[in-house]
Amino acid sequence: MTAALMSLAAALMIAVLLLLFRWRSDHLARYEALHARAGHLTVALWGSGEQFWDFDLERRELHLLQAEEGGDAPGEDLVLASRMVPLPRIHAHDRLFLRRRLRAHLRGREPLFTSEHRVDPEGNGNWVWMRVHGRTVERDARGRPRRLAGTALDITSSRHAEAERRIASEVLRSMSEAVAVLDREQHFVAVNPAFSQITGYSDVEALGRPFSMLDSDHGQGRYGSLQQDLERRHWQGNVWMTRRDGEEILCHVKHNVIADAGGEVGFHVVVLSDITEQKRAEQELRYLANYDALTSLPNRSLLSERLARAIVRARREGGHVAVLFLDLDRFKDVNDSLGHAVGDRVLRAAAERVQHVVGPQHTVARLGGDEFTVVLEGLASPDAAGEVAQRVIESFALPLALDEQHEITVSPSIGISLFPDHAQVPTELLKHADTAMYQAKAAGRRTWQLYSARMDETTRRRATLAGLLRRVVERGELRLVYQPRWSLHGERAVGAEALLRWHNPEFGVIPPEQFIPLAEDTGLILEIGEWVLREACTTLRHWRESGLPALTMSVNVSAIQLLRGDLPGTLARILAETGVASGQLELELTESAIMANVGRSASVLHACRNLGVGVAVDDFGTGYSSLAYLKRLPLTTLKIDQEFVGDLTHDPDDEAITSTVIAMGHSLDLTVVAEGVETAGQLQFLREHGCDEVQGHYIAMAMDRDQCQAFLSGATPVPALDAGAPA
Repeated sequence: MTAALMSLAAALMIAVLLLLFRWRSDHLARYEALHARAGHLTVALWGSGEQFWDFDLERRELHLLQAEEGGDAPGEDLVLASRMVPLPRIHAHDRLFLRRRLRAHLRGREPLFTSEHRVDPEGNGNWVWMRVHGRTVERDARGRPRRLAGTALDITSSRHAEAERRIASEVLRSMSEAVAVLDREQHFVAVNPAFSQITGYSDVEALGRPFSMLDSDHGQGRYGSLQQDLERRHWQGNVWMTRRDGEEILCHVKHNVIADAGGEVGFHVVVLSDITEQKRAEQELRYLANYDALTSLPNRSLLSERLARAIVRARREGGHVAVLFLDLDRFKDVNDSLGHAVGDRVLRAAAERVQHVVGPQHTVARLGGDEFTVVLEGLASPDAAGEVAQRVIESFALPLALDEQHEITVSPSIGISLFPDHAQVPTELLKHADTAMYQAKAAGRRTWQLYSARMDETTRRRATLAGLLRRVVERGELRLVYQPRWSLHGERAVGAEALLRWHNPEFGVIPPEQFIPLAEDTGLILEIGEWVLREACTTLRHWRESGLPALTMSVNVSAIQLLRGDLPGTLARILAETGVASGQLELELTESAIMANVGRSASVLHACRNLGVGVAVDDFGTGYSSLAYLKRLPLTTLKIDQEFVGDLTHDPDDEAITSTVIAMGHSLDLTVVAEGVETAGQLQFLREHGCDEVQGHYIAMAMDRDQCQAFLSGATPVPALDAGAPA
């Protein structure tokens, strides 16, 4: 019995031990399985960098589970750390977005809760981007979500990298330079929009094709082959390329190589800038810096350079260099009367005329305005410069063609200086040629003058007179003298011509032929001319108040007053101020003054005649002497120049011309006046041929106001003017 009980107990013990061993084995297996799964989870969380989170909605408790490293090496002694953490602070800009995503999941509209937002886990203002995935894992009895679980990943680095990539992409797209990425074989793998705009190839057309499709044969000797240049790792330069439409463009190229991990060529990055227009603009600027835009002739800068080189060659070879300074006579009148557009055409035509005469082997330059300069090299002798100047002047005898229907005639005045005779450097040669040109102007224009040292004194005197002339009216240095006009029909004085004189305290009496052209060139003739008109009318009024009968006063008028001033308005104002009858005043103009612009002259003179003022042509026969303009102009008087009167009774040609002019004037119903009568024989000839009036020293010299008044009143004896007076 006892033995049986003991056997049963032993069997039971063995069974219990077996059950305990089996339970322990199963428990150990389950533990090992759980441990393995925990290890896998730990490795997975560590490898992915993610955190496992569990959020209790009712208690608002957040439980985090993440892998942490316990060793010194990465991935060594990983442990799965679990802790309760407070809810992190959400960035203000992301809160609304997070609520919307969470609400969409909790209300069943989205199966998963996903969000990317910024959090401040440490509460120190260090914001990090988190990507969160999760879902509902537990609901209450009513089916409402109770717990959420999922993973969270710090994506700050990837977000920054994405932002940088996006910025880089936008920068690349917005760049005005074309950017192309090439593979090792120099085939396109990527291009930006600017590449398509500059080259005409779209990205689809370019990708996979060789970069050589842009090669151009233009300028290979200067810029080289781009294919060869790309073999260098870093290079930049200017290269001609061909667009898709065949147009060649000049590009500035920057090339860099991106190496692979082994240091070999991985990619080529090429940046292209279209500089075709820039280079064209630079060339135009260089052209404008050296050439005149209107005439395409060299300008002052290039002239100085060429003149300097010519002097160096002449000094080395023992030769001569001539500088011709050319100025168009009265060109300002062309601009003032016909307009600057016509003036520009005249300058272009003049430039062509001068260049044609001197030939392409010599330099013709435009310094500005109507001033041109010619540099003559390789002269056989210094006299050759004068021969060239004369040919230039003669070439202007033919009118300049402005267009198919219009022509204009102008003349040049030329000054000449020589190397080495007059100067050794370009600036001095130009200055001396300019000085000589002004002497040519003073000599009557349409001629040339060779520089001499005495011209400098004349130039200085001219400059001094120009300065003094500006205040000559206010200083009271001007005065008028009067030369009587004698009627051959009434045998009495019928008027006088007012003649301008300038007496300066320093220079004394300055001849009109010196200061009148100077006043015209400076424009001061307008002020001086108005003073002369007022003074002459004041004298007329004085004579009338002194008891003299109505007399005629002749006043000389410049072409500048005719073309640039308001001559009719000035006359009307002065006549009103002085109370002189308009019929007592007569304007005298030379043929050249009238013909400077016949259309403008005719208009102004008609306005003067409408006031009742007479109009006389002075020095008739020395200029154009055209019947056509005599018919167009409202003339009242014709004055025969003393050049013809002086040889009467000695020169049959002058006698024929004078008698013809008298007959022509009468046929046009004009009063004919002869100037410069010096002898009784001249007077007798004029009387016999019906001349109306005479002036000259034989009648009376020019006198001041009171002396002329005495002559006109008969207080001064008059020479015998009868037909039998001795010559």
